[in-house]
Amino acid sequence: MKHWLGLLVAALLLVLPIQPALAQVHAHPDENGQEVVRSLESLRDLDYQSWQAVAYRSGPPGGPVTLRIVGYPGKVRLDHPTALIVHSGRGTWELDDITTSNPKLAVDGRDAAAEFDLNPLLADLHQNRPLRLELPGVFVELPVPPFVVGEWRSLPSWREAP
Repeated sequence: MKHWLGLLVAALLLVLPIQPALAQVHAHPDENGQEVVRSLESLRDLDYQSWQAVAYRSGPPGGPVTLRIVGYPGKVRLDHPTALIVHSGRGTWELDDITTSNPKLAVDGRDAAAEFDLNPLLADLHQNRPLRLELPGVFVELPVPPFVVGEWRSLPSWREAP
């Protein structure tokens, strides 16, 4: 009986189409009606703390891309400016902390979010390789899987399907 069940499952896997993973890139208007395209992922650092990684572009394709790292308010306090260090293989980048240029975050007393200019990294990446993020004094390594890197790389030119 177990043999037949195994054969049935194997046959179904061969016949049923495999659905590709759906991208987590979404577009929506901001409060001013300007299109915002974003990738939103929840990631865990090596200490198993959860972080939200939001990469976004405001406005038309070709605009700048920002990475927002968000921790749980009350559990973490992010000092500004602190550069985000990104490692991939032998490559290392330091992304500028641009948090204080965002009017909403500049007055947010929780200090649980930081924003970084993602463009220098995106300009150098030519593959969806895993990344390791380091925010000195906050986390030593926050792994970013290749599919998230692919989402980030798609943001500068992403357009909503008609």
